[in-house]
Amino acid sequence: MQTPANSPAFTAILFSLSGCLVDFGARTIPLTLQRLYPKAANQQSLQLALGREPLTEEWQAYQQALCETACEHAEATPAALPLLEQLHQQTVPCAWLDELPRDASISLAGALPDWLPGTPSHSTRPWPAPDAIWRSLIELQVDQLEGCVLVSGEPRLLQAALNAGIWTIGLAISGPLCGLAPADWQSLSMSERDRLRSQATLSLYRLGVHSVIDQLSDLPTCLADLSLRRHKSEKP
Repeated sequence: MQTPANSPAFTAILFSLSGCLVDFGARTIPLTLQRLYPKAANQQSLQLALGREPLTEEWQAYQQALCETACEHAEATPAALPLLEQLHQQTVPCAWLDELPRDASISLAGALPDWLPGTPSHSTRPWPAPDAIWRSLIELQVDQLEGCVLVSGEPRLLQAALNAGIWTIGLAISGPLCGLAPADWQSLSMSERDRLRSQATLSLYRLGVHSVIDQLSDLPTCLADLSLRRHKSEKP
């Protein structure tokens, strides 16, 4: 991960968990809701699937099912592990964030190195409020926002990072905007992949993110470009 010699080092790099470091396509929540409520019109969240606030027993059943699905999807995305190891060797502070219930987040993170800390869902304001970003940086003992980066395909988390005042890198194909498992993505025609990629990329740039890449394997080149932009005194 080469950067210009005079470029400032990155202060910290945050990653979303599902759809970034693990669970390509961010399938844990949609698959869980498909299994629990196969006839639901909207399977993006429990509240939307039910069309109301969940009862206590419904929430408990959902959390249990989420943990089971998370265990099935606790597989690192392509390039995630070598990338994390390289950042670790460079002593760049890193952490993951997620808004799944804590047990499900911990299950998903089982595929990641033990040294990598995480910030599961807390009682702070939900995304896109910046609280989770700030909390994660505080837990990393980072004392400045300058040089901090979030890498994610989740629009609300990217908006939280923008609200927090840090750099953002959007993931077009591995996150929820495409929402496809690797095998499903590979089975698409080239033209369909290009259509979905372009659609997701445009959505992320409209959100205001600073750079967009397909997936984590493209991150080293993107970070080098970000270093040049910082070297030219560009601010997030």
